[in-house]
Amino acid sequence: MHMLFAQRIRIARVENGLLQKQLAIALDIDIPMYSRIERGDRQAKKEQVILLSDILHIDRDELLSLWIADKINAVIEEDPKIANKALKMIIDNRKIWK
Repeated sequence: MHMLFAQRIRIARVENGLLQKQLAIALDIDIPMYSRIERGDRQAKKEQVILLSDILHIDRDELLSLWIADKINAVIEEDPKIANKALKMIIDNRKIWK
């Protein structure tokens, strides 16, 4: 599984000179929980993603997009045969919604 969100927050945390403990405190979770989010073993909540974007100075839309991409990837990995078809349907329907 690609963990785009997890990789992005880990890199940003290191670049900002922050410890996992500091981010866990900011998110009001324990350090092991934060560590699982950063490893991609657990999904962050949307509110946590928004808070992380502010703390880590990452564009909110970028981080939310990575978070959603990981969620979609987790679902379509279960049935790769239809993944491309499903993604095409999403893109086609998005064009209609606009």
